[in-house]
Amino acid sequence: MLATKIKEFNGGRAWPPQDVAKAVGISSRSTNFQYLVAAAREFGIVEGNIRSPNIQITDLGRTIVYASSPKEELEKKREAFFQIKAFKDVFDHYGGNNLPEMTYLSNTLQREFEIPTEQHEEFVKLFRENCVTAGYPVGSEKIKFEHSEPDDRVDEPTSATRIVGTPKDTKGTKLKAFVIMPFAEHSSSRPAGFFSEVLSSIITPAATSAGFLVETAIRQGSDIIQSTIINELLNADLVIADLTDHNPNVLFELGLRISEKKKPVALIKSKDTGRLFDVDNMMRVYDYDQNLWPSTVATDVPNLTQHFSAAWKGRNSNLTYLDILRRGAGAE
Repeated sequence: MLATKIKEFNGGRAWPPQDVAKAVGISSRSTNFQYLVAAAREFGIVEGNIRSPNIQITDLGRTIVYASSPKEELEKKREAFFQIKAFKDVFDHYGGNNLPEMTYLSNTLQREFEIPTEQHEEFVKLFRENCVTAGYPVGSEKIKFEHSEPDDRVDEPTSATRIVGTPKDTKGTKLKAFVIMPFAEHSSSRPAGFFSEVLSSIITPAATSAGFLVETAIRQGSDIIQSTIINELLNADLVIADLTDHNPNVLFELGLRISEKKKPVALIKSKDTGRLFDVDNMMRVYDYDQNLWPSTVATDVPNLTQHFSAAWKGRNSNLTYLDILRRGAGAE
């Protein structure tokens, strides 16, 4: 807003704060103007403050207000959006702007990002408003890709998969864990954002602690299983399958994976999900607490780390699911 007014009323040249305030239509001594200038500065759009001789547009701000195309404007708006560390951290943590229900989100904002509880509602409001400005419509799973550029169809993903976690100390390894899990809550017992929170709060930190780069599929309004996802499913070093609510897509993908020899799988599900007879009786399944409280997360993450590590280490020694079935058939 400030950069636009400076462009419109002063040809984009540096301008005294009182003149900028007049162009905006508020008093230069008001708190609102002070916040407006501070925000524009934090986004990297202007330089200066209410006590500076002048307020001037930065190179980033100039590119936005004098953009040569919608694509360039959007690209720079996204760059400005990610100037705010808290916005970038939360966006990267959830792999986009699809935030979970406030109860779970509030836990994460406090635990992971140390944002005081009393600021959560205001933070979420500002985060969502700025997501819209940056071309990430609220309510959809728009993914940020580090090396991608926006095109005219900015609301479409450019890949069928996304990386959601990287181990801090890889020790030269390049192991990949591919996560298959429900992407939407189809049961009234699951609050909105439940599976997103499971992925970000327990699966990803546990798998990265076990030394895996964590990747999952992008599903946006379609249950069609793409060839890219199939390749990742069959080629990943480890597949982590969340059997919660016995999702048909997950069970189908699990079937594809276990049809391959020496392809380890780590099975998990929420404690309130019923047993799946053919799987639970033959393969180890870790039950995590579906409440996702800080105390339960603190217990489940290290246990899941051990579960994932054990699945990988036992890849050559354990019988495959098909081997178990064949042995059983031979014994009859």
